[in-house]
Amino acid sequence: MTIRTTTPDLLDNPPIPVQAKLAAAWASFMFLYVYVDYFHLYKPGTIDGILVGVVFEFDISPALMTVFLALIAIPALMVMLSMTLTARANRTTNLVVASLYVPVTVFNAVGESWDWAAFYGLSIGIEVLLLAFILRSAWTWPRRVASPVTTAATV
Repeated sequence: MTIRTTTPDLLDNPPIPVQAKLAAAWASFMFLYVYVDYFHLYKPGTIDGILVGVVFEFDISPALMTVFLALIAIPALMVMLSMTLTARANRTTNLVVASLYVPVTVFNAVGESWDWAAFYGLSIGIEVLLLAFILRSAWTWPRRVASPVTTAATV
């Protein structure tokens, strides 16, 4: 008696370059960052504040809008920079920018009521996890073993 077994085809899982992992993490961070701000508009009273010219505790002004734009533009640029910078510059830039965005991200919960703890806890928690992934990926960037120097005398 012959028992026929089939072995499932194994899927290829090629290594993903660090640059691609970083760019994907920054893109995920960007989507979450923008959508959290968008969903915040549904919070009662938010639109009323905007209509009278106030966001959080700040008067809406060109300077405030410039700061908001910079806060969104930096992660957006990090998607591109993560794919184009040299390894050393890429690692350093990702470590610095992600480190700076951790407190910026946590700041979003300041002054919020406990009624909104689930919303801010989930959104900030995921954003911080993405930033931690970026920091870990940049910190553990693989190193290439230096090639031995070949001199004319050893050839």
